[in-house]
Amino acid sequence: QVRLVDSGGDSVQAGGSLRLSCVASGYTIWNFCMGWFRQAPGKEREGVASITLGDSSTHYSDSVKGRFTIAQDRAKNTVYLQMNRLEVEDNAMYYCVADRECTWLLGHWSVAEHAAWGEGTKVTVST
Repeated sequence: QVRLVDSGGDSVQAGGSLRLSCVASGYTIWNFCMGWFRQAPGKEREGVASITLGDSSTHYSDSVKGRFTIAQDRAKNTVYLQMNRLEVEDNAMYYCVADRECTWLLGHWSVAEHAAWGEGTKVTVST
C-alpha cells in the first residue's frame, strides 16, 4: 500500500516562493510516476507537474511552466515542487499523486483510478 505525505503549503505574498514536499512509503517498482495536482474552490482538479522516477523526465501544465520545478530525491523517497513567482491564481489545495505512468494528453495529466493520493497541503497567495 502506497502512502504519500505531502507538506509545505503556507501563506505567501504574490511573487514569493514555496517548496512542497511529498514523502512516499510502501511503494513498489510500479510506482513509476509522481507529481502534483491542485484544486481551487469551485474549479476542476488540475495536474500541475509530474516526474518519471526512472529517468527524471518532467511535464508541466502551461499555467505553471517556467515558474514551478519538480524534482526527486530517491534516497529520501521524496518529490519536491519548487514554486516561484507565485500568483493569486495559484491558490489551491495541492495533492501529491503516485501513478504507474505519467500520461499527459493535450496538456492535461490523465491519472488512473488506482493512483495514490496524499492528504493535500494548502497554498494561499495574497496580493
